[in-house]
Amino acid sequence: MRGTRAQTNTGSKEGVNLNKQQKKKKEITIDSYYSANGTEGERSTNNNPEIPANWIQAAEELKTQLREAEDNWEKNLKIKISHLETEALELKRENTVLKAKINQLENEAKKMKDEAKEMKDEVKRMKDNLQRKSDQKEKDDQKARDEIQSLRTRIKQLESSDLTRQQDTIKQNKKNEKIEENVKHLIHKTDDLENRSKRDNLRIIGLPEDHDKRKSLNIILEEIIQENCPEILEQEGKVEIERIHRSSPVFNPQLTTPRNVIAKFKNNQMKEKILQTAKKKPFRYHGNTVRLTQDLAASTLKDQKAWNTIFQKARELGLQPRIKYPSKLTIFLQGKVWSFNTTEEFQAFINKRPDLNRKFDVQPQNSRESSKGNLKRGGKNKQNKNKNFLRDSIS
Repeated sequence: MRGTRAQTNTGSKEGVNLNKQQKKKKEITIDSYYSANGTEGERSTNNNPEIPANWIQAAEELKTQLREAEDNWEKNLKIKISHLETEALELKRENTVLKAKINQLENEAKKMKDEAKEMKDEVKRMKDNLQRKSDQKEKDDQKARDEIQSLRTRIKQLESSDLTRQQDTIKQNKKNEKIEENVKHLIHKTDDLENRSKRDNLRIIGLPEDHDKRKSLNIILEEIIQENCPEILEQEGKVEIERIHRSSPVFNPQLTTPRNVIAKFKNNQMKEKILQTAKKKPFRYHGNTVRLTQDLAASTLKDQKAWNTIFQKARELGLQPRIKYPSKLTIFLQGKVWSFNTTEEFQAFINKRPDLNRKFDVQPQNSRESSKGNLKRGGKNKQNKNKNFLRDSIS
């Protein structure tokens, strides 16, 4: 379309120029013609008087018509030229607008080309980034798979070592149980030997220490026996003491009771008679109540002390309680003698009898055997917890 308009503009310009040249040529030809004809007519008139007058008139009319036709033609030509010039200007303006649009389109095409190039570069960068991320992800996945495989291997090793450890623990527990049984047997034997070594001893409880400042302990013991069981002195004679002393002091500022007195008799029969008498009635010395008991090992005394609360309650209920060697409690109930080695056994016994359970509303003290049992159970529970924790951590 642009080429067509350009050709049209060019053809219009050439047509205008050609019309101008033709017009100029015609003007010259007509003027020349008229002038020539006029001259020749005049000449012919002058020279040829024989030309009719109507021909001359016809020639003038023709000349007039030719001039009018020439004027009309010139006028029409000027109008056409003006129209052509106007069209040429419009075409020129259109051409200018088209050139501006062409420039704009070229700029837009260039811009779109640049944008396309940028988009292509961006797509390339994104592709490269995706490729790098894909490679990195593949590396991370491979690393994770390697770590998982390593963890699985370690878990298998831990399971294997845990199984070995459990087997070793079972063996060690068996060894420990055997050692504990041996230790318990040895402690029992040691306590028994210590108690046997003290079978000639009496323990005097509640004797004030201010008496020691006035008299020796030998004389005080003889006076106690003379005051409470003189018949023994009459039967056995003089009290023969191998050794007598106060028990070792215990550092306790709040302790106000006097220390115990331990006396070792040379005559075991006299000691037994005094002890049997002391079980039947309380002994007194200078108005103070003193208690005489068999001297035993500290561990045995601790086990016997655990029965104190139960013993007093059983005595109040008329169950005739007795503490048998080394630390066994016996009661008389429903015409039958019942014996208990530990406070736990006694507690289980009264739990089965609601009538006794309501009466024995007491919490017995822990003996040495029960405390050992609790400690042993606590140790086993701790081992089981450790096993469970290890097993959970592995799984």
